[in-house]
Amino acid sequence: MKIAFFSLRKFDELTLLQEFKEKYNIDFVCTGEYPNAENLKLAQGCDAISVVPCKFTEEYVDIISSLGVKYVLARSIGYDHLPLNYLREKGLRVSSVTYPPECVANYAIMLMLMATRKVKQIMQRAVCQDYSLRGKMGKDISDCTIGIVGTGNIGNCVIKHLSGFGTKILAYNKFGETEETKKYAEYVDLETLYKNSDIISLHVSSNEETYHMINDDSINKMKDGVIIINTARGTLIDSNALIKGIKSQKIGAVGLDVIEDETGLYYYNHSSDVLNNDELAILNSFPNVIVTPHTAFYTETTVRNMLEKTFKSLVHFSKNDDNPYEIKL
Repeated sequence: MKIAFFSLRKFDELTLLQEFKEKYNIDFVCTGEYPNAENLKLAQGCDAISVVPCKFTEEYVDIISSLGVKYVLARSIGYDHLPLNYLREKGLRVSSVTYPPECVANYAIMLMLMATRKVKQIMQRAVCQDYSLRGKMGKDISDCTIGIVGTGNIGNCVIKHLSGFGTKILAYNKFGETEETKKYAEYVDLETLYKNSDIISLHVSSNEETYHMINDDSINKMKDGVIIINTARGTLIDSNALIKGIKSQKIGAVGLDVIEDETGLYYYNHSSDVLNNDELAILNSFPNVIVTPHTAFYTETTVRNMLEKTFKSLVHFSKNDDNPYEIKL
């Protein structure tokens, strides 16, 4: 068996690939480039390709299908970048990966702490040797009501870890309540969560239903000065509505690890480029907005999990086992 890895990072993934090649007896080829109509030829003779979130069109599906590829293995929890229906039409099976929720959960809490304590302003002004206190007064997270939207693995982990801060926690989950979460949080409907939360943190998947769930209408229902945290997917937030809310001071602070239009932006060195991304430029201009480049997942443990489960997924597919990582409609 053989996998073609695209967007492979040689500095942290390649050594692990060598390890798992021996462990699972699965060969691989790789490139550091995102998939495109030309480099997909690399998958000739491979059973599967592995991709991270990227542009992946129906044309690309046609190409890999013609090369005999049977499986698409996403090295990410999210898979909204893949044209699932068309992949199924062409007879390809698809999987994603899971990893321990602590990495993203703790990162979300870090963004909450940085936003409430105005860390961006403090650090920027310290660079200019401005050590005065005016404008730097924050609020204690323990005095806040925090609303968690989505209580899957990551959302529930955020709630458990936040419980140690003594904060009041509200939770909303479309798919029902869990007894574990109810030990630490009060389940409410989404409108109640918006209305009563000082901080709102998003932990839901990107799909048609959640697209732009944070919009003009939902922001208007929130507390004045609300803090919004997003470590899930950028498409959950209408960027124009977010920017409008920041400008009007309806939104007091924002912590984002994802933005709406990040394809082709993150994971590249653009230090000498003029970026054609108005959203990022405007958000970065605000002193009360923290934007990090989709790195909440990025720990040693997570990278190992993502790669090993990619290999495990191909093993399951090849044996026609019930694959726990397969994406099923």
